[in-house]
Amino acid sequence: MQKGSFTNNEDTQKLYNYIYQGCNILRGPIYPEEYKTYIFPLLFYKRLCDEYTRELNDALEIANGDIQYALFPEFHRFQIPEGSHWDDIRAKTENIGHAIQTAFRNIEKANPRNLFTIFSDFDDAKWSNKERLSDERLKNLIEHFSSINLDDAHCAVDVLGHAYEYLIKKFADITNKKAGEFYTPRPVVSLLVRILDPKPGETVYDPACGTGGMLIESRHHIQDQSDENACLGKIFGQEKNLTTSAIARMNLYLHGADDFFIMRGDTLRNPAFISNDKLRTFDCVISNPPFSLENWGDEIWDNDQYGRNFLGVPPPSSGDFAWIEQMIKSMKSKTGRIAVVLPQGVLFRSAKEGKIRQALLETDLLDTVIGLGPNLFYGTGLSACILILRMNKPEEHKGKVLFVDASSIYKKGRAQNELLIEQVEQIYELATEYKDVAGYCRLVPLDKIKENDFNLNIPRYVGPLVEKESITLSESIVNLKQSLQEAYIAENRLKELLIREGLLNG
Repeated sequence: MQKGSFTNNEDTQKLYNYIYQGCNILRGPIYPEEYKTYIFPLLFYKRLCDEYTRELNDALEIANGDIQYALFPEFHRFQIPEGSHWDDIRAKTENIGHAIQTAFRNIEKANPRNLFTIFSDFDDAKWSNKERLSDERLKNLIEHFSSINLDDAHCAVDVLGHAYEYLIKKFADITNKKAGEFYTPRPVVSLLVRILDPKPGETVYDPACGTGGMLIESRHHIQDQSDENACLGKIFGQEKNLTTSAIARMNLYLHGADDFFIMRGDTLRNPAFISNDKLRTFDCVISNPPFSLENWGDEIWDNDQYGRNFLGVPPPSSGDFAWIEQMIKSMKSKTGRIAVVLPQGVLFRSAKEGKIRQALLETDLLDTVIGLGPNLFYGTGLSACILILRMNKPEEHKGKVLFVDASSIYKKGRAQNELLIEQVEQIYELATEYKDVAGYCRLVPLDKIKENDFNLNIPRYVGPLVEKESITLSESIVNLKQSLQEAYIAENRLKELLIREGLLNG
């Protein structure tokens, strides 16, 4: 494949396929679920080096060939230390894995603010294990990616960002059951972001950010309304899994983001964003946290220093309401709003969760409940729901909850169902027009929910659409007479047939 340009959608599928072909080189000694451990950092490394070379050539033109001037940090988004460039690795014929590891460490040290631990967080990667990755195999992998130029002039930010998303989706398909921990189907992400509607200048926070899909979509949404700098310093995320947090950072960089904050760690046990000994607050809080997480940290919530147990302490068997409480405490007092994906069990489970749900409803923060169709998410065939909460509900929303039954709105797939663009649009309209729609939506006063013991199970409030035919009494009599006439005719025909066959005397 020649070093062509990938600056629009025309050749992006070719780029996607070519990148994924690198996995075939790893096939055999590397299991499919491990591909992301090697392909993601290598692809990011190639982008850094190609972009560094482009920046260097541009600076050389300005400096009339003065290499020392062209190497000034001011000309480069990231620094590539001497001996750590892709071309240096490409020149190696032995101990290639060790050379890659060394280059990664050198780049991290040279960019402590932006790239600290971004490669070493792929702690499962065994680059120098020659039994799994021989020099020949690594040489073939390096040569494969050397045949494409991934600098900004040849591969636009959006194209490469989409390619990264394509890989994330591909690897999610491979690992399926485990994929729910780091990947949310992008139509669902789009739906949440559109409902939340982050504005220019607002902050966005995901306490379980996975590979960063919701933060990236939020960033795109904001930029569509403003300029490219509208998101600087406004994007925040925390992710427990080291490798996944590194992928999120790479993903954001490859989508053109610069000033964002992705922190590693367990949000429920050790939240990373603290201000004056309290949880930092944000305008928009958006997430698809792990469903019904066990052993999530309830032991520290009895006396939680951040007051996240204000609705009650969830049971150790499920952290679903712990995520809700974490997110509520992370909302700004005036503009704060939440969009979160959770299993539908949060709508009706009893005991401790029932009491927390009651306390939540009594705060009147819950605005909308959306029930989704089955098998839309990796790792579970169960139906999920979306909860929309607002710190300050519009006056016409107060004292009510909108229930949306979107359980029938999806495209059935062989292994997994999906939402099409037009279906996302349909659910969005149902959720935002805030009115009763027969068979789909119902506005329910809190008093009515209280009568149902604060149960939020959607079928209690939104019934199936039944076509009712209006008919007068006189029309009913005419229909009855016609039916009787048809019955008499059928009876006479049957009698004639039985006589002809000798089964009945005439």
